[in-house]
Amino acid sequence: MNLKKISLLILLLLVADQALKIWIKTHMHLDEAIMVFPDWFQLRFIENSGAAFGMRIATSGGYDWGKLLLGIFRIVMVGALGWLLVYLHRNRKDTPRGVMIGLALIIAGALGNILDSAFYGLIFTESTPYTVAQFGGHYAGFMMGKVVDMFYFPLFQWNSVPRLLRFLVDSNNYFFGAIFNLADAYISVAVVYMLLFQYKFFSK
Repeated sequence: MNLKKISLLILLLLVADQALKIWIKTHMHLDEAIMVFPDWFQLRFIENSGAAFGMRIATSGGYDWGKLLLGIFRIVMVGALGWLLVYLHRNRKDTPRGVMIGLALIIAGALGNILDSAFYGLIFTESTPYTVAQFGGHYAGFMMGKVVDMFYFPLFQWNSVPRLLRFLVDSNNYFFGAIFNLADAYISVAVVYMLLFQYKFFSK
């Protein structure tokens, strides 16, 4: 699979991610939900600060250095994955197509969330539970924007959850209560696929 096709795939994935996020942000207020399939699939708009482990290391001016460092780390990781993609294409002709596509998915997903953090605070007004965001506002500085999430699958309610499995449920004990976006899905699918089906290539 040549680099032009890989680059086009990354671009298409990135456009799809951003188009959905921008539609959600400019048409829904915070915590508004659209029932796609009642009882198990919703589009529910929330925003994620994107700080590692909820870390907020602020100066007296209110600047979140933890979030900035995480943003820089993500950018470095995208650069490293891009280098790996080019290296494999040029030097490892036995690289499976699935590995190339998997890396493209991870790069597109990481870039999608980086764009939210980097620019959404500069180009949108703030989303609230009562108002929909508009273009042309400014609610945060560069790299201080919030990541848009929307996919919610409350598959069933688990009333008695073992402590070790609490991470699988949300605050209302719904199994798989995490709300995520298309970029997160790209990364998760790619990582699981490569761990399950491409581990032999990476073990070399």
